[in-house]
Amino acid sequence: MDRLARILLSPANWCGLGLATLVLVLKALNLIGIAGLPLAFGGYVAGFVIGGLWLGFPKLSGPMWEDALEFSDEGDAREAMTRALAGVRGLVEYNPENRLPASLQAKALDLCKSLDGLLRQWERSQGVLSMQEGFHARHIAISYLPDALKAYLSIPPQYAASRVLHDGKTAQDIFRDTLTELETKVKQLADDLASQDAQAFLVHSRFLHDKFGKPSLAAPEIQTAAEPKQ
Repeated sequence: MDRLARILLSPANWCGLGLATLVLVLKALNLIGIAGLPLAFGGYVAGFVIGGLWLGFPKLSGPMWEDALEFSDEGDAREAMTRALAGVRGLVEYNPENRLPASLQAKALDLCKSLDGLLRQWERSQGVLSMQEGFHARHIAISYLPDALKAYLSIPPQYAASRVLHDGKTAQDIFRDTLTELETKVKQLADDLASQDAQAFLVHSRFLHDKFGKPSLAAPEIQTAAEPKQ
């Protein structure tokens, strides 16, 4: 069972499933004939091999999460983030040996959901994140969250729940705080993009008002936290 989980949660398996799904979509669109199913199987095998050569094949020894939580930051940042989030979410839902209590499991999945939302917002936003903020967004998904989860899972469950490590907090408490800090950062990045989009909307509305002189097109002033109402 453990070996099967290693394979299912490995990046190579995700690549294989992705290529097989693409073939099935083409078949559903009637772009591929009866050979679609054999091609889907061949696509999975090819994707698994390519993914294994690129991102590493699943290891069948040692803790399963070590392999499942290793992600590459190469190529397109958003594709890398998507792969990493899929891997983290799959492992958290699988919850090896029930090492994650329900509250931590839900909190980790909520963070993955927030990161998914940030990724979609980032793709459609007219705003931009600074180089530093873009680095943070990328590495929260690809390394910060996976590394924190990997470190936590390496602690025996009973020890993580009962042994005080620092400032009266157990490993569970510290991991919960880490997830909260990452969630706060993700919300900050989302607010930054939303603020830029709102300002872009305001500028465009003012342009229309100045051009056509129609009061109905005027946009109200947007108050921000840094600019309280007078």
